Amino acid sequence: MDAPWLQNLVGSVAGTLTTVAFVPQVVKTWRSRSTRDISLAMWLAFSAGVALWIVYALIAGAWPIFVANAVTLLLSATVLALKLINRD
Repeated sequence: MDAPWLQNLVGSVAGTLTTVAFVPQVVKTWRSRSTRDISLAMWLAFSAGVALWIVYALIAGAWPIFVANAVTLLLSATVLALKLINRD
């Protein structure tokens, strides 16, 4: 069964859930300005992986994956910037 609308729906819901999952971490980190418990190596690897998902989405023409990962990369970059600025 070929159902592009179903693929887009599932991709959109999955992308929304995984992106929204990062919001509490970003808010907590922003408010506390503490990144002590965040691994720099993990966050760098995660951010690189998200960037590659964006490239994949562009190649595949998968807009739900692109949108979700673009927002996730912005959230991840916020925490990464705080980690690099604060150096704690």
